[in-house]
Amino acid sequence: MQLAPFATHGLGDTSYLLAGEREAVLVDPQRDAWRFVEAASRQGWRVTHVLETHVHNDYVSGALETRAATGAEILAPARGGYEFPIRGMDDGDTLEVEGMRLTALATPGHTPEHLAWLVQRLDGGLDEPPVALFSGGSLLVGSVGRTDLLGPALAGDLAADQQRSLRRLAALPDSVAILPTHGAGSFCNAGPVGGRPTTTIGAERQLNPIFAAVDAPEEEFRQRLFGGLGLYPSYYGHMAAINRAGPAILGAPPRPLALAAPAFADAMRGAVVVDGRDRAAFAAGHLPGSLNVEFGDDFASYVGWLVPFGASLALVLPEPAAEALAEAVTQLLRIGYERVAGWLEGGIDAWQAAGRPLERYPLVDLREAAANRDATTVLDVRQPNEWRQGVVPGSRQIFVADLPGRLAELPRDRPVTVLCQSGHRASIAASVLDGAGFDVRLVAEGGAAQWPAPLERPAG
Repeated sequence: MQLAPFATHGLGDTSYLLAGEREAVLVDPQRDAWRFVEAASRQGWRVTHVLETHVHNDYVSGALETRAATGAEILAPARGGYEFPIRGMDDGDTLEVEGMRLTALATPGHTPEHLAWLVQRLDGGLDEPPVALFSGGSLLVGSVGRTDLLGPALAGDLAADQQRSLRRLAALPDSVAILPTHGAGSFCNAGPVGGRPTTTIGAERQLNPIFAAVDAPEEEFRQRLFGGLGLYPSYYGHMAAINRAGPAILGAPPRPLALAAPAFADAMRGAVVVDGRDRAAFAAGHLPGSLNVEFGDDFASYVGWLVPFGASLALVLPEPAAEALAEAVTQLLRIGYERVAGWLEGGIDAWQAAGRPLERYPLVDLREAAANRDATTVLDVRQPNEWRQGVVPGSRQIFVADLPGRLAELPRDRPVTVLCQSGHRASIAASVLDGAGFDVRLVAEGGAAQWPAPLERPAG
């Protein structure tokens, strides 16, 4: 038995290849499934089956992509409502592959149809104890899957389901390895997760505060489950429907066109311009109306939070542009953003050389921001659960993703100084404000926690 995990850090998710000598099972693949197929081929494995733990809310599944490339059979929850052919699995159903048995365990909670997959070796007979569990969005490292992604009407019932499911998992031996789909960086978690990608039942008994409450009264369990929730990206609302219907099969990542400045200007008229350069470079000169989402692991997550789903995108890329383009397109495909009209060939220098206009705004440090606090509006764009730790006195609080719809709440008769925790989200917010015509000052390094004066508790 061989296990190959594939972490996608920006989404905080892990997919897995579980293999024998020649055959492999792929668990919870993301849309760019060619990377898993290529990895299996390098090892001499043939992917025979794709296993899904649930209808995913945070990414587009690569199950159909994998089947098109390999002929693998898709095994997915029978109650998932899939609109394409699968082998529907339910509690107790099994799959045997090269000396391994995988048994589906109904573990609703994160979603109603959720299955975990229990792994046994068969080389010692059918009575061999389980060795691992693909836990999907049920039991995680230090946390569990949140139950509110399908809306508040279902959150309470799913919380009760999650408690029962975790109680069932608590009956497994301490030695069973837990291989979750969601991990650090995922917005599918009910609270902070541990730094390790995997865990064991025994470790979670000791270290996981929600798992430790499986036998507690329901209200205590709910308080632990809901107490650490943050907001989650708006694109989540589109993922389940795409995954049920089945996304289009691509075969390989598309290659958007390189556009010279005049062609890029034409493309801008029907697209959202997303500039992935770092915050200082963007502040020093950028295309009017463009959105600054610094390129990194979480690039697509924030695009999916700020850009309307289905919108066409035009990209301004950091160097080396070819590498950034390949990664940006892949990240965007994972969350269903397929319409990339092109990217600006030659970058900002080419745009400026063509006589096209640029916009700019200043960067300020925390001491300068504090010294000028009375002459500006200080805007804190962190998440609400971060504001509870303290806010800058007299500041306004609007989460970065809510900002486009709440611009009317900000005065225009003075500059707006925008901050967050590290400068990353503030840079996004500053670009939104700049595009809307505000006089912006960006705190590019540090944030509210380092404000050089005592913080206060937020109103309400």
